[in-house]
Amino acid sequence: MILHILRRSEWEDARRAGSYAPPSLGNEGFIHCSTEHQVVATANLFFPGQRDLVIIVIDQSRLQSELKHEAPASTGRQRSDGLFPHLYGPLNLDAVAAVHEFPCDGDGRFKLPAVLRTK
Repeated sequence: MILHILRRSEWEDARRAGSYAPPSLGNEGFIHCSTEHQVVATANLFFPGQRDLVIIVIDQSRLQSELKHEAPASTGRQRSDGLFPHLYGPLNLDAVAAVHEFPCDGDGRFKLPAVLRTK
C-alpha cells in the first residue's frame, strides 16, 4: 500500500469526478505518494499546521496508471527518505482502499494515525 495526503475538499471533488488528478499531475507529470515510513515527514515538510487533511490508502495492485519508485522531486529541500512512489497518471478511485483523517497536533505537527501503524 502507498499513501497520499490531500485536503478533504480535494477528495470530495475526486469522488464526484470519479478519478483524482491533482495539479502536480499536470505540472510535474505525476502524483506524489509516500510509504507508511515517509508520510509523516512529508506532511511535516509540506503541510505544517494545515487542517482538514486526509490520507488515502492506495492498493498498488489496482492501479491503472504506472507507478514508479523514484528519488524525491526537487523541492529545494533536502530529503533522504529513499525512493518515493510516483503515480504517472490519474488515480482510479477503485484503487483507494481506505481514507483516514490526518489531523495535526496543537503545534501543527503530524503523527501517523494509529489505524495506519503496522505492528
